Amino acid sequence: MLKAHAKHLEESHDQLLQSTLEEGAYNKLYSFNHIVNGFSVHTTPSQAKKLKNTPGVKLIEKDNGVQMMTTYTPKFLELPRGVWPTVGGRRHAGEGIVIGFVDSGINPSHPSFAYHPRRGYPKNLTRFNGVCDEGPMFPRSSCNGKIVTARYFSAGVKASGLLNASVDILSPYDAVGHGSHVAATAAGNYGVPVVVNGFYYGRASGMAPRARIAVYKAIYPSVGTKTDVLAAIEQAIKDRVDILTLSIGPDTPPKNTLTMLSMFDIFMLFARKAGVLVIQAAGNRGPGPYTTASYSPWAVGVASCDTDRTYSGSLVLGHGQRIRGIGLSGPTFGNTLLRYKLVLAKDAILPNGNFPRTPDYIEECQHPEAFDPIIVQQSVVICMFSSGFLNGTSNPTAISNTARTLRFMGFVFIANPMYGDFLTEPLPFSIPGIMIPKTRDSKIILDYYEKQTERDSNGVVTAFRGRAAIGEGRFGNYNVKAPIVSRFSSRGPNFMDSKRNPTDLLKPDILAPGRQIWAAWSPMSVKLPILSGQSFGLMSGTSMAAPHVAGVAALIKQRNPTWSPSMIASAMATTAFTYDNRGEPIMAHSQDIYTLNRSTPFDHGAGLVNPTRAIDPGLVFISGFEDYMSFLCSLPNTDPEIIKTAIGEECAHSFHAPSDLNIPSLTISALNGKQLVRRTVKSVADTAETYVCAVVPPKGVAVELNPPWFTIAPEGTQDLEVILKVTQVQDSFSYGEIVLTGNMKHMVRIPLSVLPASISEI
Repeated sequence: MLKAHAKHLEESHDQLLQSTLEEGAYNKLYSFNHIVNGFSVHTTPSQAKKLKNTPGVKLIEKDNGVQMMTTYTPKFLELPRGVWPTVGGRRHAGEGIVIGFVDSGINPSHPSFAYHPRRGYPKNLTRFNGVCDEGPMFPRSSCNGKIVTARYFSAGVKASGLLNASVDILSPYDAVGHGSHVAATAAGNYGVPVVVNGFYYGRASGMAPRARIAVYKAIYPSVGTKTDVLAAIEQAIKDRVDILTLSIGPDTPPKNTLTMLSMFDIFMLFARKAGVLVIQAAGNRGPGPYTTASYSPWAVGVASCDTDRTYSGSLVLGHGQRIRGIGLSGPTFGNTLLRYKLVLAKDAILPNGNFPRTPDYIEECQHPEAFDPIIVQQSVVICMFSSGFLNGTSNPTAISNTARTLRFMGFVFIANPMYGDFLTEPLPFSIPGIMIPKTRDSKIILDYYEKQTERDSNGVVTAFRGRAAIGEGRFGNYNVKAPIVSRFSSRGPNFMDSKRNPTDLLKPDILAPGRQIWAAWSPMSVKLPILSGQSFGLMSGTSMAAPHVAGVAALIKQRNPTWSPSMIASAMATTAFTYDNRGEPIMAHSQDIYTLNRSTPFDHGAGLVNPTRAIDPGLVFISGFEDYMSFLCSLPNTDPEIIKTAIGEECAHSFHAPSDLNIPSLTISALNGKQLVRRTVKSVADTAETYVCAVVPPKGVAVELNPPWFTIAPEGTQDLEVILKVTQVQDSFSYGEIVLTGNMKHMVRIPLSVLPASISEI
């Protein structure tokens, strides 16, 4: 019956297009017939306008681009001695759970996704519907039990005309590495050796190493379209995945509609309605405010943080001074510092060379033909951050290639005092190399170099007396403050339209490791040539944070199979950490490079995900599709007809205010006078428990909580009233929290984010 209805919808889409648009003026790409009734079509603006005015067509949205947004993190999150033992140990962690990934595909031959005959998977996935799409570099055997389905979606990218046949492989194979990295972080096999450039970095494991993987490729190296992503999401829902991971998202917020009524968010809403927990990367546009790419309460938006592991190399100058930097390479050979000549790139340029005298040739070491090979061979060469790196046309990979071609002993990539400090991540250089991103350190190096360099009257070097060596940079250090919210991680406040009008909903939702994460990669590595031929990559981004939360969610689902998506999301939020490994409040990287500020809920959401406590949260906040509809219908200045058109449902009920949505946070973007907010908790504990309520009020706000204490039975519910009153007007948000402490050691935290706008009610 469902197949017949889907066929009927598809035929109706065809009839509408045939009767409305000119023959040959359009190409239907997909019919959406499972979670929404709609289609995607490639056509001209004039034909799209005609379609928009056709009776029966309720909503049209222009397609826009989409983009892609661990050996140690299981230990950092305390999984080996926390959650894994409660689900049968690492060999059973995630058993029976299917995690779907809409991304760039997967590398099926990677050991992180291998099937182990001696540890086969039980056949307990009768509810799951999976298909394996064959294609180039992806034989049917790729779906091996660990990978339970693999599909690819390309109608949108084909219509774009931007496909490059040499790299945009039409199969589930991952030519980029991103999709493989994300899947391995959430559900990669346990204990896979990480080897890059012949060096062993440890063993990798996913958060839920026994979870199954469902692959939905919708992003290609050359292009990605929302059309393909939506088709992939719908297929994942049809296949009945348990958790859907979206480490991809639209390039920009939607125009001319609510952020939560974009097609991307509508599809996520219906995924949640179908019982699928959606985990979404919050975006990489930080650290400024109003940069989040996760807007809706039905998707868990994940921010990124650093862990306490760092990779730091060192440069040792001839007079013994050691300067710390960032390097993921081996040391220069030998222990004698006087062996290696130190040369500034611009002092080794061929005087009569036939090439442009631009910074990428003179300072940045991008082009080997610019240098005198006699000078630079077996030397440590100083390359400099300059205009090419500022505008994005230069890259460290080219420096490494130049160094290899001309047989540098090593290279030092330093900050240019003209441009200031720069930000960088460790890169696995195949020859000794180090990046010095702070100008104060660069000045020390340049001062030493000039004092040791002899020049003639024209400034030409006659003798290089400076010496240097590069130290080992491939060993991790585990002694830094963590977590710290990553600088790139997108921030709240959340907003409801393209004008950035704030809404009463906390985003991001939660924090997870997303900086310098080791996980599986694709040897093709089309977009990152420095990792070409490698099977692992050290990556950073909220793309890396989201699968950590997806894997933790799989463990919670395994332990509590009847829990709904909102219960799992609530359990992670109310138990999250807001303090770091030194017992201090979590900090965040700020606009000023290398400066830290105290993190707020708009940086870290509820806090750092805490798997050990999340599997037993005591209380949960539950919300479902009807609640999300009520939330949408209570947004200010919103036409119910617009919501009906977008969702296909009437505004049958609305809350007094959007802040009444029953979620484990409370945000009010403009508190005028006094406001009553309601919440309901449900006990998921095994025994009755008495909770005492405490409040840390935001600055300028008095908070009263009723009842001040309560006893709740297993499976029981308790209504809570939160009364907020402005005591002092503030010009920005202030923050606090509600803490419910149970006598059975459960602790439930609810972050408060309030802007006290006026003392009197409006």
